[in-house]
Amino acid sequence: MDVVEAAKKELVSLIKKQYGESAWWDYEGAFNKACELHKDQKRFSGAPYIVHPIHVAYTLAELGMDMATIKAGLLHDTVEDTPYTKDQLKRDFGEDVATLVEAVTKIDKYEYSSKVERQAENWRKMLIATAKDVRVIVIKLADRLDNLRTLEFMTNEKQRNKAYETLEIYAPLAHRLGMFKIKWELEDLSLKYIDPVSYTDIAKRVAQKRDEREAYVSALIQKLSTKLKENGIEADIKGRPKSFYSIYHKMYIKNLEFDQIYDLIALRVVVKTKLDCYIVMAMVHELWKPIFNRFKDYINCPKPNNYQSLHTTVIDEENGETFEVQIRTEEMHRVAEYGVAAHWKYKEGEADGDSSFETLMAKLRELLEWQNEDHDAEDFIAAVKQDLVVDEVLVFTPKGDIKSLPSGSTPIDFAYSIHTQVGNTCTSAQVNGKLVPLTYVLQTGDIVGIKTSPNAKPSRDWLNVIKSTQAREKIKQYFKKTNREDNIARGKDMLEKNAIRQGYNLSALMRKEWLQTVMDKHGYKTVDDLYAAVGYGGITTNKILFRLIELFKAELQKKPEIGQDAYIEIENTTKKRSVSKGVMIPGVENVLTHMAPCCMPVPGDDIIGYVTQGKGVTVHRIDCSNVRRYVEEGYHVLDVKWEKGYSGLFPARVDICAFDTANVNKIAADTVLALADMGIELVSLTPERDKNIIHVKLNVKNKDQLTAFINRMSSKAGVSEVYRR
Repeated sequence: MDVVEAAKKELVSLIKKQYGESAWWDYEGAFNKACELHKDQKRFSGAPYIVHPIHVAYTLAELGMDMATIKAGLLHDTVEDTPYTKDQLKRDFGEDVATLVEAVTKIDKYEYSSKVERQAENWRKMLIATAKDVRVIVIKLADRLDNLRTLEFMTNEKQRNKAYETLEIYAPLAHRLGMFKIKWELEDLSLKYIDPVSYTDIAKRVAQKRDEREAYVSALIQKLSTKLKENGIEADIKGRPKSFYSIYHKMYIKNLEFDQIYDLIALRVVVKTKLDCYIVMAMVHELWKPIFNRFKDYINCPKPNNYQSLHTTVIDEENGETFEVQIRTEEMHRVAEYGVAAHWKYKEGEADGDSSFETLMAKLRELLEWQNEDHDAEDFIAAVKQDLVVDEVLVFTPKGDIKSLPSGSTPIDFAYSIHTQVGNTCTSAQVNGKLVPLTYVLQTGDIVGIKTSPNAKPSRDWLNVIKSTQAREKIKQYFKKTNREDNIARGKDMLEKNAIRQGYNLSALMRKEWLQTVMDKHGYKTVDDLYAAVGYGGITTNKILFRLIELFKAELQKKPEIGQDAYIEIENTTKKRSVSKGVMIPGVENVLTHMAPCCMPVPGDDIIGYVTQGKGVTVHRIDCSNVRRYVEEGYHVLDVKWEKGYSGLFPARVDICAFDTANVNKIAADTVLALADMGIELVSLTPERDKNIIHVKLNVKNKDQLTAFINRMSSKAGVSEVYRR
């Protein structure tokens, strides 16, 4: 039996099992059409391409999706990769299937200035379609899962790009939709290609203790099972393995040792009724000692993705082992495994009417739809990423309605989650009956009330304390509509100051044709519109300056004289760095050199040297603020050059600024993954949470590598600024 026949046999068997013995006839037409259109195509592995859509359809059937979705899974690449058109698809299989396939088809008919912009537009297209029909993202998740399972046949660069994209967009979306089974596999497969050394290390550590751990889990299951049977409780008890990515996050981001990760061992108990959940919880606490503050009731307070379970962490006093127990009903377990897919059962084109499902979809639509207003594609994706990845707190209105907000949120965030006007006019807040400042940090379980005044208005200072992207955008919209002259002046001042910090005169960068390029890209008609957008927070100074400096440098290659008035001297406050070689003084040999600790030059920087007694020649970046002082004080200045072919590493420092504290841990994780992916040696990573800054020490080969890292981190969700120190 060849690979296509084997894949088909598995799909047919599953569909008959899930949907009935005669069900395959409903899908055979779509299957045959997909085979016909993909018949001459191959995958990177050399396997027939048709195997991929068969696997996608299999995953969708596993999830219990409707007929149109499974057909769309079989046909999802036909419009993009074959001459088959949407009109032909609609004629052959109906409007529903055609619309789903169109939604997951990449945009390729427009010209974009970069791969990043094109990819951002593809994501936006997919996400906006998802806001209308969640089946779109379910198909994309199934598609991405199969692609990751066969990623080994792609180039290293494509492997890393696909893995990063998965961790930034697809895994967080799977989490938001409650599709944990798919989320965990996406994360583990991505880690395998982003940081293969750590992945292998974790796999080895897990394997070394597998037998011992499985024996202990079996003993725990036997003990709890006996207790439940004695009390007439029917339950299915299993050990719950922890994902490699979750272990990685705790070891490398939270700096825990492997043996310190308490929930490597966990039990999952599935019972018949909600009441049984609480009875089992009591019995668990009779058998093992519960840890204070480690009990969570997600049954009465579900997570925003509708996840429900009781969680408790206990200690086995016989050996001191700590482990977690999760307790849920069969229906809760189905939702926990498959999330939104567990609710999406179509009958005559209608959803099953589950109110919790409708609430979840309303939240997803709100997240995606308001982000689409007044944003370019890259800004839109960055904002969505930020809202997808942050931790959440659950708070209550005085009437008992639950509001989900990013961790660290304030009453201001809460007010804007109620209504824009409530946020714009809020004056004070009560939490649990007590008056609190608007900057108070909300905790899960708080009951929050807001007082308003028709004469009140937002403060720009609120942008420094709020955590939700929704509140941030609503405040920006308020200032966009008011105080235009103030916004223009403020924006111009912000641009000038940031340009100075980067070592440039803003006026030298503001050529008419360069400005027009930037304004066209971001949709601004005049320079004042651009300044105003910076002033109210509609666009960052880094985004504008990055493009202007890029255009300036391109012109500088043709006309070096334009640089005479462009550069200014900037102050650097970097601390000590280690000695490194890699420079030469023309005409002089065997001279001791070391790198200046104030500006930390790396190959590719313009450099200059000066003679210091007993230390030989100290090498500075030519734009270092100390160079002028040394010249004025009469130091002997030398022309120095980078040694060609030198392959050493050079220390550097980078500061990464987050919009708020809630993003710091996620950005720290992104930093570690980015450095591993780029092959850059990390020396240290120090978050300064009270200032929302992460200080990074690293060793790089040259300026190009350092700049690539800075640009990569600048594009991350939640990052406000990245600069070299």
